[in-house]
Amino acid sequence: MKIAFVLDDSIDRPDGVQQYVLTLGAFMERAGHEVHYVCSDATRTDVRVHSLARNTGVRFNGNDLRVPLPTSRTALRVFLDQQRFDVIHVQIPHSPLFASRVVDEARAIQGRSVRIVGTFHILPDGTVSEYGTRALGWLQRNNLRKFDEFCAVSQPAAEFAQRSFGITPQVIPCSIDTSLFADAVPAERDSDRLRITFLGRLVERKGAAELIAALAALPVELRDRLEVRIGGKGPMLELLQTSVAQSALRDIVTFDGFVSEEDKPGYYASADIAAFPATGGESFGIVLIEAMASGAGVVFGGANPGYLTVLGDRPEVSVDARDTTAFSAALARLIEDDALRAELHAEQAERVMRFDVETVGAQILELYAA
Repeated sequence: MKIAFVLDDSIDRPDGVQQYVLTLGAFMERAGHEVHYVCSDATRTDVRVHSLARNTGVRFNGNDLRVPLPTSRTALRVFLDQQRFDVIHVQIPHSPLFASRVVDEARAIQGRSVRIVGTFHILPDGTVSEYGTRALGWLQRNNLRKFDEFCAVSQPAAEFAQRSFGITPQVIPCSIDTSLFADAVPAERDSDRLRITFLGRLVERKGAAELIAALAALPVELRDRLEVRIGGKGPMLELLQTSVAQSALRDIVTFDGFVSEEDKPGYYASADIAAFPATGGESFGIVLIEAMASGAGVVFGGANPGYLTVLGDRPEVSVDARDTTAFSAALARLIEDDALRAELHAEQAERVMRFDVETVGAQILELYAA
């Protein structure tokens, strides 16, 4: 098959949707299919990329995004007529100014000979995003009728897709190639203290501030057993550094800044507790499965619907991060109970395999063939 993954943003960015399509694309290539990425401005040359739009920056659902400016329908028509894809796989929500036009023109040129499917990726982080997405769904209602099938990355995302877009997707989770993380070499450690790591954008909903508050609420004797590493960059950095200083945590908390994709597995593998206390707006939790696959001791996350899809129903590994007392108590239990950490680690090492791309990719191929 000749497959086009369509996304409104650039394939160059290291965000969740880009990871989603690149992981699936690599699987499809290994399975003998020809994969193309149809997107906005991009520079990478290691995959087949078609940059067909220009972008502008916006902020939506707690994220800094780039959305496309209007794209010429004539140029899209010429491109799609030349390529004649067998499958067009669109990342949703999608822009009326680019991805929606790809769908319109492909259907006009090829009729039902091209299979058009979509993956719904988001959950709202508040009322504005909820109603903004619903408005977009209303605007896209005619375009959505041109799709053959939809999936969503989690059950909560599927339910939101129904509310906002009026579609009924099947649930097929995000995936990673677990083999790329299995041989992770833990980053060097300077002490034998228990290590807690956080890795993510330093923005409000990712929960770094909540982690610092929970650490500050721990008894001193437990804090003295810890080494805390915070990886990532973002607009909250100075505020978080001030909070660490005011909470007398400078002796145990280190800000590591940006962590590259190449260094991520080792960063995760060095953690006794990998903490991702996001407060909301998460449709899935790809960072959780990356940490599990890398061999992190215990992966712990915020009790938001998307993360619970990955973590399951073990309360020991999830908490409402905004409840500082509960968050601190959950950390304390993990710090103190070596046997519990070992039990949870074994469960998560088994659980992560359901998100391996070999398993998920087979489900996506069924979606293409249905």
